[in-house]
Amino acid sequence: MQLSDNQYSIQGVDPVELCRQYGSPLYVYDGGTIRRKVLELQEAFSGVKMKIKYACKANTNLAVLRLMRELGVELDVVSPGEFEMGRCVGYLGSQITFTPSGVPYPEVRTAVEAGATVNIDSLPLLEWFGQTYGSSKPCLIRLKPNVAAGGNIKIMTAHTDSKFGISVALLDNVLAIVEKYGIKVIGLHQHTGSDIKEAEPFLKAAGVIMEAALHFPDLEVIDMGGGFKVAYHPEDSLTDMHTLGQQITAGFKDFCARYGRELELWFEPGKFLVSESGYLLVTATVLKNDPARFFIHVDSGLNHLVRPMMYGSYHHILNVSNPGGEAKTYTVVGYICETDTFATDRPLPEVRPGDVLAFLNAGAYAFTMSSNYNARVRPAEVLIDHGQARLVRRRETLDDLLRTQEDL
Repeated sequence: MQLSDNQYSIQGVDPVELCRQYGSPLYVYDGGTIRRKVLELQEAFSGVKMKIKYACKANTNLAVLRLMRELGVELDVVSPGEFEMGRCVGYLGSQITFTPSGVPYPEVRTAVEAGATVNIDSLPLLEWFGQTYGSSKPCLIRLKPNVAAGGNIKIMTAHTDSKFGISVALLDNVLAIVEKYGIKVIGLHQHTGSDIKEAEPFLKAAGVIMEAALHFPDLEVIDMGGGFKVAYHPEDSLTDMHTLGQQITAGFKDFCARYGRELELWFEPGKFLVSESGYLLVTATVLKNDPARFFIHVDSGLNHLVRPMMYGSYHHILNVSNPGGEAKTYTVVGYICETDTFATDRPLPEVRPGDVLAFLNAGAYAFTMSSNYNARVRPAEVLIDHGQARLVRRRETLDDLLRTQEDL
């Protein structure tokens, strides 16, 4: 979002006017930011055969998926629903990786038989896959390198206690099952976590995976997952993707030389590609100057943006209606009948009833984690691309909430 002449805009579009047109609260995505982040990742790893697999659980809006496909980005999905959303916008099954986490086997069968490559995350699933397909279908195996990185235990996925993947300590078991059924393993996968700034955790996890890779003679892919850091706070330092790319590329090239041929390097970024593109626009409703706090109530809550309550996540807030107002300290809270505090003692330009506030970095794990708690409807979504704003999801209605109920 740009500030010029004391007015905020997104690609020249006034966010306050968007709320007038489409209602508040409102999710807005900047397609230009998504384009820039894809290009940044492509340039950082231009020295190797690199493929981006967008972890679409971050944001499954079909307009976002369609933009990813336009940019040559493939998909990583975790459910049949996400798989079908990808196919809705034109992805082929062969362009989709299915990374389950303890799902029922029929879900895996559906994805595999539609052409997806499954990323096997447990010994029981590996056994089932071998019994079902033998050597007729390729797969990846998700190993857990037992590396802790990312700072917040809730978003770490490769440490010893994580549910994700097969521990490298069980590599002999993996190899025995692969040999027993002649399973065609074309890739090894790991995902370290999220908000990782430096190359060291990636390199450490890669070292574990690449040592394991020497036991698999037919690999085509090493998949390093995602987790690149996103700057949520204005004072956060950004990941130097150029340097990160150089360091990881050098290590990957060394591995390929040891392995005996060039493999593809895959990444599965979600948040990195879409987080900065998103804004949740809300309207200040009630201002309550309590002796303990000066509360701003807004027309949204944890039903629309749960990350601050679930992860303790920081989202920067702008007063887009009054950017030049005198700075005051507020606690911004929602309208849900739970504790849904977005920000405590946050300095903001003076907020008046009716002012539009913008929560930044709301493009990832925001709408996709939303709910109808308190029988509240979900907001509309707008995509701005090439300076044009268009509605890409209408606001829900009460009819939507009642549609699946039978006792009517």
